[in-house]
Amino acid sequence: MRTPFVAGNWKLNKTPDEAEILARCVVDAVSDVTDVDVAICPPFTALERVSSVVCCTGVGLGAQNMYWEAEGAFTGEVSAPMLLTCGCEYVILGHSERRQFFGETDATVNRRLKAALSAGLKPIMCIGESFDERQADVTEQVVEKQTRGALNGVSADEVQGITLAYEPVWAIGTGLTATPEQAEAVHAFLRQVVAQLYDDDVAQAIRIQYGGSVKPDNAAELFEQDNIDGGLIGGASLEAEDFAAIVKAAI
Repeated sequence: MRTPFVAGNWKLNKTPDEAEILARCVVDAVSDVTDVDVAICPPFTALERVSSVVCCTGVGLGAQNMYWEAEGAFTGEVSAPMLLTCGCEYVILGHSERRQFFGETDATVNRRLKAALSAGLKPIMCIGESFDERQADVTEQVVEKQTRGALNGVSADEVQGITLAYEPVWAIGTGLTATPEQAEAVHAFLRQVVAQLYDDDVAQAIRIQYGGSVKPDNAAELFEQDNIDGGLIGGASLEAEDFAAIVKAAI
């Protein structure tokens, strides 16, 4: 039985002061939840402040990206060891915005993924198709290529520490949402891909989140699908009440 996992991706929002306030509100709002894993992923500048709030509360801390080298002349980058010292447990990798705006590829996501696993972080690995790819009916080909590329060289033991996050690019921040049936079909397909790469046991154990305009009023219908194991939440995670409602919809 897979434990649902709901993570909030705060993206480029919240100063350290604002992040601390929001984190306290989130902790209070989900304090009675025991059957769902919960994490929040603030900007780098707020990680330490938020870490002091969520420590020992049951709410995990994640970062939104990382580099594959541990140290060196890589201006502007942050490494896995740095994230660990801030109290991070999770790290988001391969988000569509990183791919779209910063040129990340399946190969660079793979390098980040391996570095995260080696350091002991738990990656949330994002995959998803664009609107044009959905219209061209190549969703399965796109997400399979992304999944295989990112997991290249990752062992069956290592992959159990990874959460996949299916995020149709056309549904991120647009107000559009994949129907539960559309999302479930892709999640089921991704589980088949993992089974081909590893085996059925690994495929049944791995958690696959849905991300793409998840809100309190559509979360339950999405999360009740057999292969959807929670969500990677963007805009709605910036309001503690909305985020808590989504978390509770995953119970």
